[in-house]
Amino acid sequence: MARYVGPVCRLCRREGIKLFLKGERCYTEKCAIEKRNLPPGQHGKARKQKLVGYGLQLREKQKVKRIYGVLENQFRRYFEEASRVRGNTGVTLLQSLERRLDNVVYRLGLATSRAQARQLVRHGHFQVNGKKVDIPSYAVRAGDEIAARPKSQKNASIVHAMDEVKGRGIPEWLLFDADKVGGRVSSVPTRDQINLPVQEQLIVELYSK
Repeated sequence: MARYVGPVCRLCRREGIKLFLKGERCYTEKCAIEKRNLPPGQHGKARKQKLVGYGLQLREKQKVKRIYGVLENQFRRYFEEASRVRGNTGVTLLQSLERRLDNVVYRLGLATSRAQARQLVRHGHFQVNGKKVDIPSYAVRAGDEIAARPKSQKNASIVHAMDEVKGRGIPEWLLFDADKVGGRVSSVPTRDQINLPVQEQLIVELYSK
């Protein structure tokens, strides 16, 4: 499974906003954006410039890819699938990414970051509708029940995450169940419920050239 394994704080600095890639650290003064909000590299200060056209579209695409932790080929497949669905392609793209199992685990507060959620899913700590699923990109549907497996409910990482992210809030399209250490997908998220600072239409324009 291909994934980015380099330093993640530089990704936030490159995009100029918090992408919340490092869990708890992103909420402290140690966050790279709080300390020095400049593009990475020795010429970071000189690289700050106003983006237009293609540059702006590219940055929006990179931002979404990095938030969800997917690489180019996989991201393009998501876009192609979204483009075949009737409706707003950009919103459909974000909905598909939000319904990834690793993202749902993160949104439910069972992991401090999407990267940690991906690892926990990969290691078989979660089940969907009572069956173990170890594929981070698994697409959940409305009505699906997601929960930590019985033997994983006392997992230190999951317990710590639940304590750490209590104040973060759970999206309206998910219902959290502390007793089951999981939750349920009540509906497909609407654009208003996907709280991301992105302009998805720019991504559609980029791929439509």
